[in-house]
Amino acid sequence: MPVEGYIVDVDKAVGHKFTPSQVTCNRRDFILYALAVGVHENETKYLYELDPNFGPLPTYPLVLPLKGNDHDVNLFKERSQGESIPGMPPFDPNKIVHGEQSMEIFKPFPTSGGDFDLHKTCLGVYDKGSGMVIENAVDLYGKDGTHYSRMISKTFVRGYGGWNGPKGPKATSYPPPKRAPDAIETFKTATNQALLYRLSGDYNPLHADVELAPKVGFKAPILHGLCTYGITAHAILKHLANNDSNRFRSIEARFASPVFPGETIEIYMWKVDHKDPGVQGVIFAVKVKERDVVVINNGYATLHKSPFKL
Repeated sequence: MPVEGYIVDVDKAVGHKFTPSQVTCNRRDFILYALAVGVHENETKYLYELDPNFGPLPTYPLVLPLKGNDHDVNLFKERSQGESIPGMPPFDPNKIVHGEQSMEIFKPFPTSGGDFDLHKTCLGVYDKGSGMVIENAVDLYGKDGTHYSRMISKTFVRGYGGWNGPKGPKATSYPPPKRAPDAIETFKTATNQALLYRLSGDYNPLHADVELAPKVGFKAPILHGLCTYGITAHAILKHLANNDSNRFRSIEARFASPVFPGETIEIYMWKVDHKDPGVQGVIFAVKVKERDVVVINNGYATLHKSPFKL
């Protein structure tokens, strides 16, 4: 049921620029993230700091907005809501579900980490009836002003719709081609996958608290959507980009259903043409094998056909 009396002043909310925040990371963080998204022990370029090709997976920066600038655990409620959006009343953070995520890379991330600035902007607030969608863009900059990436998230807040707000623009559709996939990756998640992934900075209790999960509609703690997302991006790199992280250009997808730790995910990938002859398009979809349920859909990634020039 929608929360009675909840109304958003969209004119005040949309376009709001948050106070820039500082984030920090190091090589240990890169390694922990790689382990959390299932990188195999023979891929030392992501796991061993003395490997001559060592560096982070390209999707690592996605954890930084919640990780912040320290290395201790933090309170998800504070990090997820943080600075309030003008015109938007408070809402229950336990009702938050990650709806969609995109990432565009402008320059490969520094291999040693460092201190960076996040510039966050509210792009939209949409009324979906059963809840609302908050669309935010986060731009990642180095201290020297280098623009490394832009990350756009759409967060669905269950129960906070029905206030006659805008429905939002129609999304671009990426239907899978009607042919066999060019590559398929099967990944068995561990029963402690969410407990490992949360150490990268997303401490949402929904992924760890066995008592909370049923109260918010899940039979058990679920796997982070961005963990499945990271596993998927890694699979695309391995199968279609020779596991060269510098060839990764962009990725976007919708989270359709949760994954429970211990389940097996299947990642289907199709190569498609891109308007730029130097870029390879990839449509992808992810499903849970045991339940035959699609968990990520409308997936689209782009890869440089040749290594990105630094």
